[in-house]
Amino acid sequence: MDLIADILLAAGAIGAGIYCFVLGRRLNRFNDLEKGVGGAVAVLSAQVDDLTKTLSAAQATASTSAQTLTDLTQRAEEMSRQLELQMASLHDIPTAGQTSAPIAPSEAPSQQSSNEPMFVRHRGAEAHQ
Repeated sequence: MDLIADILLAAGAIGAGIYCFVLGRRLNRFNDLEKGVGGAVAVLSAQVDDLTKTLSAAQATASTSAQTLTDLTQRAEEMSRQLELQMASLHDIPTAGQTSAPIAPSEAPSQQSSNEPMFVRHRGAEAHQ
């Protein structure tokens, strides 16, 4: 009876050893850095590092762009104020037909006779329009 128990115990130990050997090989393949999940984890870790660096660079660029845009907006607002001031000052200047002092009727030149019209329309001009 002891012999049968020793044989069954040895068979169980050999079976457990084979089972552990197979599990060890599967675990090595699973953690392989080139083909298994370990490789996938390594690749994803490298991608996360690259994305972190890219995000930091993008944030720095966005901050610089925002500052530049703020400066340009302030300059544009200042130019807008200056243009509004210049437009307001143009309303005070007399137009080309106006003079600063009105001309007396006796001083006005009278080159045309009083019965001729000031403007004349020519018939040839109507045909071109």
